[in-house]
Amino acid sequence: MKFKIVYIVYFVCFLQFGCQSSKKSVGLSKEEVLLNTWYRKDYRLNNVPGISLDKWYSENKKKSKKEIIVAVIDTQIDKNHDDLAGKIWTNPKEIADNNIDDDQNGYVDDVNGWNFVAKKDSYVVWGNFEFVRVVRNFQDKFENKTDIDISKEDIPAYKEYLRAKKRLEEDREYYSKKLKSQKYSTIVFSIAKDSLKHYFPKEDYTYAQLDSLYKIHKINDKTFRQRREDDDRDLGAMIGFMKFRFDQDEKTLAAVIETEIQTDSILNKNLNVNFNEREFIGDNPKVLQKGYGSKYISISKKGHRLFQDHSTKVSGIIAANRNNNLGIQGIAENVKIMPLIISYSGDEYDKDIAMAIYYAVDNGAKVINMSFIKEFSLRQQWVSDAFKYAEKHNVLLVHAAGNESLNSDENPVYPNDVDYNNSVEICTNFINVGCSSGKLDSTLVSSFSNYGKRNVDLFAPGDEIYSTASGNTYKFDSGTSLAAPMVSGTAALIWSYYPDLTAQTVKEIILQSGNSYDIEVIVPGTDDKKIKFSELSKTGKILNVYNAMQLAEKVYKKKK
Repeated sequence: MKFKIVYIVYFVCFLQFGCQSSKKSVGLSKEEVLLNTWYRKDYRLNNVPGISLDKWYSENKKKSKKEIIVAVIDTQIDKNHDDLAGKIWTNPKEIADNNIDDDQNGYVDDVNGWNFVAKKDSYVVWGNFEFVRVVRNFQDKFENKTDIDISKEDIPAYKEYLRAKKRLEEDREYYSKKLKSQKYSTIVFSIAKDSLKHYFPKEDYTYAQLDSLYKIHKINDKTFRQRREDDDRDLGAMIGFMKFRFDQDEKTLAAVIETEIQTDSILNKNLNVNFNEREFIGDNPKVLQKGYGSKYISISKKGHRLFQDHSTKVSGIIAANRNNNLGIQGIAENVKIMPLIISYSGDEYDKDIAMAIYYAVDNGAKVINMSFIKEFSLRQQWVSDAFKYAEKHNVLLVHAAGNESLNSDENPVYPNDVDYNNSVEICTNFINVGCSSGKLDSTLVSSFSNYGKRNVDLFAPGDEIYSTASGNTYKFDSGTSLAAPMVSGTAALIWSYYPDLTAQTVKEIILQSGNSYDIEVIVPGTDDKKIKFSELSKTGKILNVYNAMQLAEKVYKKKK
């Protein structure tokens, strides 16, 4: 998590995964959908900096050799989406719903994956941010201490505690003010609506109409306030108030109240040291163990469908059916998605991240997609050990770089393959992915994407991507969350044709085969500062499937 977020639970992908937008695709024609598959295009053929996926499929005449399992560590998933039919992994050794751990892997009835943040058919909605957990974990030890009171071995933990405490204090102050403002807005909304009925009896006004009316009635240097005891109101201020509500997508009283409720939850749950969501799950968060959680990977509850959105989008990019003439075509054809749920409104637990990786490796996944980030890690060693376990078992890890417009070389982002205490890489099977756009100009790197010459490996398309979404729908979305599965799908595609390659070799093939562009781009987080595109990542490249498959074939033949 980065910055002061004002998002509510329905924008949970913003909170955890940094998706930048979400526009439901209602009534798009096939031609319009085709226009929005830009990322599949080839620069030489289409003048679009895509991944040349369509070019490879148009030329490839061979059939893949092996089905590849891709674990998607993420939110819940809409496992019944038509475009994912037959694409969800099934545990061949588990008998459904018999309350027996048939394969003795430590998880009862794990037929399609596992939900680490649920209990039976209920799940965690709100949880702490990681910096809150850091404060709770160390406050008894470090509260009211100064530098001279801290032993040498405790200095790193003490510095993290101070950093987390500062963040907590800033966010609590921000959301306290926001909640107060939101409560006021709830009171004022009905009054503002009533005042506009004279002009719009049917209450059918648009933002443009409000703006025109505001220019007529605005009164400079005044804000909305009660001016007289007879409830006379400043019309200009009320129009301005309603314009602002439209800006916040709060066009109804119900929407305003909902935002107040969500803001209250952020303040009193996400940011509350005394709130602990693990009490609901019932496990011991300080101990790594199997079996906690739930078999249900797709729990639907009224108003909570969007808790399935993020994983469904990610999974569709990787594996959506290529032959059913529906919405989209996934990157890899012969692939199954293993849903592993660890995410909700709050930061993921390091324990859940580690246990999900162990589960994926032990149950046959070759690629693990992780489209989430956080800026603190309380138990980084658990995750590092899990990374090394995946490395030992020849499994590739793909991670979204994050959407905070930050230099990842200077700002910690977790999970990562870097030990920030000594700047040493801990494994060789990890790819960190930034986000690129469809424009070969100064905006090639998405304005929200994190970057880093040392800690971001390459970029991949993630800007305005059309994919599967919850409720058997399709949506456009943007973020490194969608760039990472481009790489995961490519890795699965390579392995499906060349299954004997190592994770390290697949990683190098992907990194070496990307497209280089000799242009200057705007540095994310700045207005107009430009730098060579090659300086924003380790490789200075954008993913290219066509090149990767050609290189994989060469490497395979050479090894053979």
